[in-house]
Amino acid sequence: MESAAPKPPPPPAGKSRNLPWVEKYRPQTLNDLISHQDILSTIQKFISEDRLPHLLLYGPPGTGKTSTILACAKQLYKDKEFNAMVLELNASDDRGIDVVRGPILSFASTRTIFKKGFKLVILDEADAMTQDAQNALRRVIEKFTENTRFCLICNYLSKIIPALQSRCTRFRFGPLTPELMVPRLQHVIKEEMADVSEDGMKALVTLSSGDMRRALNILQSTTMAFGKVTEDTVYTCTGHPLKSDIANILDWMLNQDFTTAYKKILELKTLKGLALHDILTEIHLFVHRGNESLLGPGYGLGTLGEAITREDGG
Repeated sequence: MESAAPKPPPPPAGKSRNLPWVEKYRPQTLNDLISHQDILSTIQKFISEDRLPHLLLYGPPGTGKTSTILACAKQLYKDKEFNAMVLELNASDDRGIDVVRGPILSFASTRTIFKKGFKLVILDEADAMTQDAQNALRRVIEKFTENTRFCLICNYLSKIIPALQSRCTRFRFGPLTPELMVPRLQHVIKEEMADVSEDGMKALVTLSSGDMRRALNILQSTTMAFGKVTEDTVYTCTGHPLKSDIANILDWMLNQDFTTAYKKILELKTLKGLALHDILTEIHLFVHRGNESLLGPGYGLGTLGEAITREDGG
């Protein structure tokens, strides 16, 4: 496992004090990024050899796709020419065929005057584009490849039409590992002077499931809401059932009659505003982690499922 890359210095306090931590600590260069070193080295080679192809970056949220292409753009273009050379669109907002025929076509078809090289069009959340828009984009890519490079970013590769996929070099960004997330979280904690316990850090990593953006958002919201980040405050802030809640549900399920168990689960769910999906997920994880012996062979799970499903209106 590669060691974490050097952490980017925080922006000046006056400009960043009110920024969400996700933006305040967004990597500014390719060297600042902490994961997917094989992808980064390949893209770095493309840039250094001036052979950057059209790119398709896909994978779960919060894994560094947007940060990677923005860091590439900052390496390719100076600050004063950035706005003239880079067009960044969120395709989930502007996803119809009109935006392809309008701003994108206009930008791609305009030649660069002050700088040799290509322009860069970044289409974030491209999997939200309509099929007609994607087909129109395919023609624009074909026509203006000499002048413009396109980078499509999406969560679901299957929602991008094959004709677009075949015109791009694809890179998959997988979820971040805890070994990569913890050093970056520790850096943010140090800069913000946050009070985070060891079990709080574990809870951040567990609930974020490899999504760095989610981890930072939970860290910031828990710090602001409770002051100290512990396992309990993290779970409470996100509305996730505490481990003690799951233990109580299992205890009621195994040791109480159906009516009593049903009533207590309903009361707990209502009192703490818990989601049915989260309760069932935590029960599943409890069993999956090797605690089946506490339940007995198949005992109780049907009772719990029946109780919660009835109470949820199913």
